[in-house]
Amino acid sequence: MIRLVDVCKSFGSKEALHHINLTIEDGETLAIIGGSGSGKSTLLRLLIGLIRPTAGEIWIGDQEISGISEKELDRVRLHMGMVFQYSALFDSMTVGDNVAFGLREHTKLSEDDIQQVVQDKLHLVGLDDVSGMMPGELSGGMKKRVSLARAIAFEPEIIFYDEPSSGLDPIMSGKIDELIIHTQKTLKVTSVVVTHDMASACRIADRIAMIYGGSLIAVDTVENFKKIKDVRVQAFFHSLRTIKEE
Repeated sequence: MIRLVDVCKSFGSKEALHHINLTIEDGETLAIIGGSGSGKSTLLRLLIGLIRPTAGEIWIGDQEISGISEKELDRVRLHMGMVFQYSALFDSMTVGDNVAFGLREHTKLSEDDIQQVVQDKLHLVGLDDVSGMMPGELSGGMKKRVSLARAIAFEPEIIFYDEPSSGLDPIMSGKIDELIIHTQKTLKVTSVVVTHDMASACRIADRIAMIYGGSLIAVDTVENFKKIKDVRVQAFFHSLRTIKEE
C-alpha cells in the first residue's frame, strides 16, 4: 500500500530524515513513534504530500508521488483520510457540515446522499446526535471523533492519524485507541498513526516503527519490538513503565 525508498528530507542545511526505507502493508496498522524533533511528523507530511522529499521515492499503491503535480496529488489524496492532532474542524460550521465539507467540494453526490453519509459516519464513531452542534460545544475527545468521521467520509483506503491521543486524559485516550482499532477492522483500511505515546502504539498497532534523529532505527511487531535491545528503543519502554508505576 505504501512504500518509501531511500527517502531523505532536508530543510536548508538541516537533514530531518535520513535514507528512510519502509513498507506499510495493505490493511495493517503501523504506529510511527519518536520523541519531539525525531522526524516522525516530517515523515507524515511527506506521506500526505504536504512537502516533497529531497531525495528518494514515495509510493502510494502503484503511484510514485514525489514528483507529480498538485492536481495529480489531489487525486491520490482522495484515497486518504487525515485525522489531525487538534482535530482541525471549521469552528464556523456545524459538526454535520464539517463531515460533509469534502463531499460537497469533491463529489457530485446529492444533498440527501451526503446527509446519509454524514449520519452513517457519525454513527460509526459513536456520535449519533451531534450533527447540529458546533465544534465549540464538544469535548476534546468528541472533536477527535468528528475529525475521524470527516476523514472516513470518502471511504478512504488509508487513514493517517497525527498524535490522536494528544491533549486527552488516559481514559479518553483509551477510547480513541479503541475507535482506531474498530475503524480499521470495520473499514479494512491501512492505518498510519504518528504518536509519542508508547502505550497507545502497543494497543493499536500491528507493527511499530521508531524514528530517532531522522533515521529509522527499528521496525517490528509489537511483541518483537519490546525485545529490541537498542537503548533508544528501551528508553521509550522505560518511560512507559515509569508512567504506569506513577
